[in-house]
Amino acid sequence: MRKCFYAFGYLLGFCFLAPNAFAQEKVQFTLDEIVERAKSRSPAALRAETRKENRYWSYRFFRSNYNPQLRLGGTLPGFSQSVNNVVQPDGSIGFREVRQNLMDLELGMEQVIGATGGNISINSSTNRFDNFLAPAGFPQTQWSGVPVNVRFSQPIFAFNPLKWDKKIEPLLYEESKREYVEEMEQISQTVTQLFFDFLIAQVNFEIASKNLNNTQEILKIENGRYNLGTTYEDKLLQVELQVLQARQDLAQARLDLEANALRLKSFVGINETAELTLIPPKELPEFEIDVEKAIDYAFQNRAEALGFDRRKLEAESGVAQARGQRFNVMFNASYGLNNAALQWRDIYMDPNRQTLVNMGFFVPILDWGRNRARMGVAEANKRLVEYTVEQEVINFEQEVFTKVKNFSMLRERLEITKLSDEVADKRYEISLRRYQSGNVSITDLNIAQEEKDRNRRAFIQSLRDFWMAYYEIRQLTLYDFAKNVLLYNQ
Repeated sequence: MRKCFYAFGYLLGFCFLAPNAFAQEKVQFTLDEIVERAKSRSPAALRAETRKENRYWSYRFFRSNYNPQLRLGGTLPGFSQSVNNVVQPDGSIGFREVRQNLMDLELGMEQVIGATGGNISINSSTNRFDNFLAPAGFPQTQWSGVPVNVRFSQPIFAFNPLKWDKKIEPLLYEESKREYVEEMEQISQTVTQLFFDFLIAQVNFEIASKNLNNTQEILKIENGRYNLGTTYEDKLLQVELQVLQARQDLAQARLDLEANALRLKSFVGINETAELTLIPPKELPEFEIDVEKAIDYAFQNRAEALGFDRRKLEAESGVAQARGQRFNVMFNASYGLNNAALQWRDIYMDPNRQTLVNMGFFVPILDWGRNRARMGVAEANKRLVEYTVEQEVINFEQEVFTKVKNFSMLRERLEITKLSDEVADKRYEISLRRYQSGNVSITDLNIAQEEKDRNRRAFIQSLRDFWMAYYEIRQLTLYDFAKNVLLYNQ
């Protein structure tokens, strides 16, 4: 009996709690709120943030190439045991078992010279040799080492990648930072498009719901008139068809609304089960865009504008690399102290001077025009890049000019469509009341309804085009003309 009582209690509690447990989360967003959420929490924003971090570490890796490097290297152990052929004093060959261990260790500090492409290093090394089968009277262990050694290596007339990387890599990193801001603005455009896709679907659903209610009311009126004999059966059937069509339109509008809601939730990262409601922008920012200022901001801030100079530098680097491959000359110099002893500490006692200077070169005497062809390719590529960049600069400027002019037209169109929407809605309300009083035919009422729906959709579409163009200009210039602030700060 007690178990039944407990089971009844659990069931009763579940009945009270179930509506809350399965209730949908309701969320509302304005355009600004959904844009900020997308830029901070969407998967696209997280990917952009990760790319920005990757580019930062790539730049840090480039910078590390110019810093001194402390390195430690060696062989521990270097044991070998084998039977080798050993040349005897009389010239014959004898086979002897060899059991040896050769270990070496070197510590050095190396610094590249960015201006010349050479490098200089300070080193200290130690070697130990163990001969485990040494004859009687001979030492089994010997030491040698270089207490200190300075080395210098310098290619002459060669291509210096360090010099060109120091010019190009900072531009690439600067481009990456600006590209990140542009990606954020692209996310703003994308989520704005999805916002208005959903908003249009939401408006269509509202229109379809209202039209269904109105046509059902009209059907009741026509049925009453038909029963009174004041209308014809064909008009009644026409209204019945309109009701059926309104039901189909509502079903399609509901399907479109769910599909657009799913796309928006997926992009922004909202729970798919949440009930989403969007609030259309009511106020438009009042500002004017000066074309010349917009073009100036685009050239100052955009990554593409910075890329024009970077690509020219890369082309010049290609010419320098081709020129540096004509011949190869390498200068090496080394100065230090070295010694050998039976004890490790003795190699640092009164060491000997060690000096090395050499210059190697490789100069082709006859290459059958190979160098000339290599230089010709590099020079032609440089000219091609210059011509391409010149054309892209023109296109770049024209794009900004066109978008700014188009934005002004979109603002004017938005004002007209807003007024048309208000007029068409008012006309429909008047036509509906006149139809109910019998002063307007069903055909005229249908025309008024179609104009109302068409103008409502046109207004929302104009609103969408305006805000899409607004965020597009932000991306093209990295400047917010509504707030008069730069979107990118170095």
